[in-house]
Amino acid sequence: MAAPVIELTDVRFAYDGDIVLRDVCLEVAPRDFACMVGPNGGGKTTLLRLIVGLVRPQAGSIRVFGEPIQSLSRRFLIGYLRQRAQLGIEAPVTVREVVSAGRVPRTRLFGPLRAHDREVVAEAIERVGLAAQADAALSTLSGGQQQRAFIAKALAGEPRLLILDEPTAGVDAGAQEALAVLLEGLHRELGVTVLYVSHEFGAIEHVAQRLLLVRGGIAFDGRPSELPELWHDPSHTHA
Repeated sequence: MAAPVIELTDVRFAYDGDIVLRDVCLEVAPRDFACMVGPNGGGKTTLLRLIVGLVRPQAGSIRVFGEPIQSLSRRFLIGYLRQRAQLGIEAPVTVREVVSAGRVPRTRLFGPLRAHDREVVAEAIERVGLAAQADAALSTLSGGQQQRAFIAKALAGEPRLLILDEPTAGVDAGAQEALAVLLEGLHRELGVTVLYVSHEFGAIEHVAQRLLLVRGGIAFDGRPSELPELWHDPSHTHA
């Protein structure tokens, strides 16, 4: 079997002595499409921050691509879309400029992109369906289109792991469904591993292969169809 992309062993985390996560063990395999859900205070956001290395566990280990997350040498392999990613509302920046910034982890260069980099940026924009808006100001796009632009920015780094934190927050139901279809296609075509964190699981339910329910630990880990009652209890699906 292929080595896990994400591997947590006996991870524990507390804020000011209050335990948020206890004895968390988790493996995410290459090409998985996992959706992480959980109630307020359940530790979902903390778990995500641990996985991307924004905070350190008090106990246990976290490895990504086989390396400790804090010393990961290939961090460019992670495409991370933060919750409510945005620029200043009036920032005079185009979709192409936003997506081009996603090449920095790969090139380590600031300034004009090389021909290959420009091709990768154009392909990322095309993949999310924004080719016609590539030179439009980001501020003129709808909320759903702006999220697509930030996903394209993550794709421009050619990641092997795509982590999305509440990507449908603040967008309407139609945009949520369109985003789910987009992610399903990206997962299938690129073979990228996806970790999707959301309080609105309905839109992604038919796309995700695996559900992770976080309540102080991993309370459930399996196929969404194995826990059908979850869909009928709103208290379980809100972050």
